[in-house]
Amino acid sequence: MVAEAEALFDESYSIACPALTTERLVMRPPHEADIAQLVELADNRHVAEMLARMPHPYGEAEARTFLAMAAAPRSGAVYALTLKEGGAFVGSAGLNATDRGLELGYWVGEPYWRQGYATEAAHALVDLAFISTTVQVLHCSTRVINPASRRVIHKCGFQYAGQGMVNSIVAGQVPVERYRLDRRTWASLRSWARS
Repeated sequence: MVAEAEALFDESYSIACPALTTERLVMRPPHEADIAQLVELADNRHVAEMLARMPHPYGEAEARTFLAMAAAPRSGAVYALTLKEGGAFVGSAGLNATDRGLELGYWVGEPYWRQGYATEAAHALVDLAFISTTVQVLHCSTRVINPASRRVIHKCGFQYAGQGMVNSIVAGQVPVERYRLDRRTWASLRSWARS
């Protein structure tokens, strides 16, 4: 998943960042005890190439910068994704204020790919965005070469909104597909899920 450069603080995008629990995950603010596992998973070129803001190599200094950014007052919310069983750190996800509006972003460490964790986290954050803010549209984008992320986006109900380019720290200028999910569609999908 690709998240673009952050916009200025927007009060309407402010989220308290409550702990969230899904079927298999506990989503909570990242903290210092996550550093070793964060570095182990994030120091992976396959992960970094799919994201705009993740450097490679990724060491303790980068992890500490991430923790400081996550703790700073800002628009949106940043979460550590941890397993309910055992508490292992598996990745990160968040809602970020961008020039286009509030945007969903996520990454999962390679040992945890193809297990549905990104979809589980994304569903929780989509709900959080529409329940906790007044946004009418939530945005998401992915590298065009990332079919796994595209599947997550589709499972959350996002609709294709066009293409663009972003500057990735690792990969340079890269093409992305942009997606959007409006509040009305989200509400319809939520009611279908309960039926």
